[in-house]
Amino acid sequence: MRDDTLPWPFRDTRITDLFGIRYPIIQAGMVWAAGAKLAAAVANAGGLGLIGSGSMKPDLLARHIRKAKSLTGSPFGVNIPLLRGDADELVQTVIDHGVRIVFTSAGSANRFTPYLKEHGVTVVHVVPSATLSKKVEAAGCDAVVAEGFEAGGHNGPDMITTIALVPQAADAVSIPVIAAGGIAHGRQVAAAFLLGAAGVQIGTRFAATVESSAHDNYKRAVVEADDRATVFHLRKIGPARMIRNRWTDRVAEAEARGASREELLELLGRKREMRGIFEGDLDEGQVEAGQGSGLICDVPPAADVLRGLVEQTNEAVRDAGVARRR
Repeated sequence: MRDDTLPWPFRDTRITDLFGIRYPIIQAGMVWAAGAKLAAAVANAGGLGLIGSGSMKPDLLARHIRKAKSLTGSPFGVNIPLLRGDADELVQTVIDHGVRIVFTSAGSANRFTPYLKEHGVTVVHVVPSATLSKKVEAAGCDAVVAEGFEAGGHNGPDMITTIALVPQAADAVSIPVIAAGGIAHGRQVAAAFLLGAAGVQIGTRFAATVESSAHDNYKRAVVEADDRATVFHLRKIGPARMIRNRWTDRVAEAEARGASREELLELLGRKREMRGIFEGDLDEGQVEAGQGSGLICDVPPAADVLRGLVEQTNEAVRDAGVARRR
């Protein structure tokens, strides 16, 4: 979908053509935050919105898909974490309801990609390393998300930063690379393209929007966060980035004394993410957010966020051009 009225980097059409969208900006499929309303709002604004199925049973996912279709005629997709015990049912749900874009994560790209491709689905897989991006390409995926450990939520144990990961992934594969991890401003979008990305995936910035299903307390915590607000814990059971609170302090203490995997699982308990993101418990919940939180200072409609990202990216490119001519 080439649009010559748009400046570089938005004339790179590998991602816009792949998904049938105007801007190569993807709203991440975040648990407890990315439902039908958010995905549709981003889709209507020209980006790609994703429904996050990680916090949904198949019947609830079906309802969100139907709702999104009632809110937008533009393409949207679904993110499916493959570690879910019912991942096969979630995959079948998206196929049965005619979803044509699926992002998979937290597992092997080989598991469902052939089946999804047989049903005409465009498949993208999220990885934390350039090495794994090669396996994604070999599995037949149409694109790969290279996500640095600045990202909120679950991350790779190797802790590779976005600025180091994206160019290595871009060199490693021929399929389009989508940069992710800590991106919340157009200056970072412009930088991602310079690093070799063909698009960006953005989570926390879209989690702090009107249409996000996250609790208002969560959104306020993101707005009030600074560059040091997030911590990275739970390496033994599933590394995750979140805003520091009383619970994360207990996790830090446990890890410092060498707590076992079993002890950490007990400390994590059940539905800790729901408690923090959806219920708004800022003391005892897992308040997942990326390091880009320090760049977020408001809770606007998602369409305003997307338009702002485009404007900021264009401004960053113009400023860089002026600097080169000096």
